[in-house]
Amino acid sequence: MASGVQVADEVCRIFYDMKVRKCSTPEEIKKRKKAVIFCLSEDKKCIVVEEGKEILVGDIGVTVSDPFKQFVQMLPEKDCRYALYDASFETKESKKEELMFVLWAPDQASLKSKMIYASSKDAIKKKFQGIKHECQANGPEDLNRAYIADKLGGSLIVAFEGCPV
Repeated sequence: MASGVQVADEVCRIFYDMKVRKCSTPEEIKKRKKAVIFCLSEDKKCIVVEEGKEILVGDIGVTVSDPFKQFVQMLPEKDCRYALYDASFETKESKKEELMFVLWAPDQASLKSKMIYASSKDAIKKKFQGIKHECQANGPEDLNRAYIADKLGGSLIVAFEGCPV
């Protein structure tokens, strides 16, 4: 059942920017988002960008040493969220970057929060056309490199974010 929650235009714009990757200059590349977290607005009627919860490509190696670890640490311990993560991984044949949609529903979140995020997931997924990878995580133990590598391609993945799997 759908919750009737709307998706803010900014959420759609960020998805499009992350998906298209038409960055030509080094400055544009630095401003591209590696990860971004979305939450429900105060009135629970709209999915919005969570203020200050993003990692830019230009931050990696400067203020962020491990973008995946930082991404996991940005998720709240006791509330649900949606997120987009621009995953870098390697197979035996090639290096790839693909977007992954994450539904974060930690065990400690309230039942009400879990229900509204689960019922609103279709609204945000409809706006994110072309997402190949999706995962639901119920705690930090679900967001480890092996689990994500499995979601991205299973045994074909040999490295995720520069680390062997």
